[in-house]
Amino acid sequence: MPHFIVHCLDAPDALPRRLEHYDAHKAYLGTAPVRILVSGPLMSDDGETMIGSLFLIDAETRAAVDSFNAADPFRQAGIWAEIRIHRFLKRVDLRD
Repeated sequence: MPHFIVHCLDAPDALPRRLEHYDAHKAYLGTAPVRILVSGPLMSDDGETMIGSLFLIDAETRAAVDSFNAADPFRQAGIWAEIRIHRFLKRVDLRD
C-alpha cells in the first residue's frame, strides 16, 4: 500500500484553537478512514510550543488522504495555514 506524508504548519495565532479542538482531533484520528502509521505535533526549537502536525499514512490513493485531511477537525477549524501532502517511498524503517 502506498505511503503518504501529510505536513501541516499552524497559523501564527493557532495555538489556542489547537488546544480547543484537540479532543475532537484525537477522536477523529481514532476513526480515520486511512491507516495512520505515525502522527504527532511538530514542535518549535524550544521543544514546548506546537507549530504543526505530521502524519505518515498508508492509503490506497491520494484522494483518500485528501479526504482524510479535509475532514480533520484541525483543518476545519483553520488551525493549519499550510498543508503539504506527498507520496512517500519508505526506504528505511528502524522502528521495532
